[in-house]
Amino acid sequence: MFTDEAQFNRDGVNNTHSSHVWADENPHATVESNFQQRFSVNVWCAVLDDQLIGPFILDGRLTGEAYLRFLQEELPQLLEDVPLDKRSRMFFQNDGAAPHSSRGVTNFLNYRLPGRWIGRCSPHHWPARSPDLSPLDYCVWEWMKELVYSVKVETRDALLARISDATDHIRNSELKLLRATCAVQNRAAACVAAGSGIFENQL
Repeated sequence: MFTDEAQFNRDGVNNTHSSHVWADENPHATVESNFQQRFSVNVWCAVLDDQLIGPFILDGRLTGEAYLRFLQEELPQLLEDVPLDKRSRMFFQNDGAAPHSSRGVTNFLNYRLPGRWIGRCSPHHWPARSPDLSPLDYCVWEWMKELVYSVKVETRDALLARISDATDHIRNSELKLLRATCAVQNRAAACVAAGSGIFENQL
């Protein structure tokens, strides 16, 4: 199960294709930016085969303590739709973010998933700033942000609603999710062949 967090904010890239002002002379048009009303949310999601798990909004700054609370209190509920036999066999992947390798998180994962988790301080190393080997990095986040920012977001509640709608859309695209998950093997092989360097040109 690949897991990751991404930040969504008001200043995300919107599709401005239909926002042009056409005139024979300079219309001195302005674009409202509303920088005085900035807001952002941290979103956790996971991909397991053809399933998108989440989203879960992580309030505030992500710390080791906050991530541990998430693992203990929220993740079990998010995994309720995953069959028990699959949960008993899956490996849990963290990326190299510092909160993921705090002592509390490491101890918890060693206890709950002995030998079956991947991360910076795990039995199966996942380095910080690693190449894009997770379906969330090379597929899901870009897909989700394209859907979320297809129209301008004016409020935090509107942003949360668009994130929810986007994840529902992605969740119902099981075949595309499965293709993204299966692509990990080819990407990993290309990464090895490139000596952990740039490998996208080999795909």
